Amino acid sequence: MGSLEGAVAVVTGASRGLGYTIAEELGFGGAKVVVNYARSREAAEELAAKLSENGNGQAMAIGADVSDAGEAQRLIEETIGTYGRIDVLVNNAGIVIDRTMKKLAPEEWDKVVQVDLNSCYYTVKAALPYFMEQEGGKIINISSFVGQAGNFGQTNYAAAKAGMIGFTKAAAIEMARYNVNVNAIAPGFLETDMYNSVPPEVQEKILSRIPLRRVGQPREIARAVRYLVEDGDYITGETMSVNGGIYMD
Repeated sequence: MGSLEGAVAVVTGASRGLGYTIAEELGFGGAKVVVNYARSREAAEELAAKLSENGNGQAMAIGADVSDAGEAQRLIEETIGTYGRIDVLVNNAGIVIDRTMKKLAPEEWDKVVQVDLNSCYYTVKAALPYFMEQEGGKIINISSFVGQAGNFGQTNYAAAKAGMIGFTKAAAIEMARYNVNVNAIAPGFLETDMYNSVPPEVQEKILSRIPLRRVGQPREIARAVRYLVEDGDYITGETMSVNGGIYMD
């Protein structure tokens, strides 16, 4: 792609946390950003206004629960209706419901897989005809090192994030003929509100597992997304690990 200037980027789950930072990075880089949200309308609209006023491009907030196929379809259709195309799709929406398998209820398994994995299929399926027609595009799926290494009490999350990696590889093979790159990023622990709420003694245990002895910054993941968009034309089907060394494949 070479430049974000004028590109249309959809970021799911972008009203807070990592998604917010990714949308901000792409918007300040010149992209027209669709800030997707499921519930946090006010935060999403504030970000869209911020990007429109201070970024190099335009932005709009679209409420859609991408764990629902129809809602994911509507998200893409509204994007096309407004901007006429889609160049970048970042599948970031996700949740965690941490339980040991002994305590994990079937509905808690289903909910995490639906939001974290199935939404990825729904959005890509909806955007596919436009990517094919344009003969170009970038899809980036935000997985996790947990999908590579596993983690105690996260069988549902690990399965969903591992599924994203498999989906990425297969989709990359299918979509290469249309000049569409499909990649995943697998972050490690990040400094987010969730991490900061963890007791200090637990944070110490986490840090002891990370060779670089620190957690990552959301901005570091956002820059990896931007790199794949702007400079990743010969990268597809890959999982980029940005994790401080907590998992080395």
